[in-house]
Amino acid sequence: EYAEALVQRLRGKSGQEVSDEEKQGSGGGVWYLATMIPYGAETEKKIDRHRKMRKDKGFVTKECYLDLKGFVREEEKKGNRPSVVLLECMSNLAANEMFSREQPVDRETVIAKILQGMEGLRKQADPLVIVTNNVFEDGRIYDDSTMEYIEALGRINERLAAEADEVVEVIAGIPQ
Repeated sequence: EYAEALVQRLRGKSGQEVSDEEKQGSGGGVWYLATMIPYGAETEKKIDRHRKMRKDKGFVTKECYLDLKGFVREEEKKGNRPSVVLLECMSNLAANEMFSREQPVDRETVIAKILQGMEGLRKQADPLVIVTNNVFEDGRIYDDSTMEYIEALGRINERLAAEADEVVEVIAGIPQ
């Protein structure tokens, strides 16, 4: 919710109106880059809730569950170029890259693949707003593959934060 409102404010600063093209869901405009794979009833419910939250906000929903670099390349080939992107959410994308195949992918491959994709996305959109999660502070030790995921997401988040113009942590709905 905070990220969506931020995108609306950033868009307002640039004076962009919601065009007919955006309302019809074409390639340009303000992209909501959705990463949650619809696995079943619970995720479908979450996805539907998110769609309702952003309805009439002028987002063009694009789905990218895996291979962000390939997604960016395909959109460029189609001539689709966003003015603003909200990627929701990095923790889903990292989990998808690591666990969506028969065998988990190693963390170094996941990190490299996502950061390469982010490089291409960053060239396409300014501003770029990324939602991620803090899964690092519960003090628990998990199985090896979950710890690999936590490490990968942490390193991705560190890199993105280091390159960001601004980082905002939202705690209980309060931006910090």
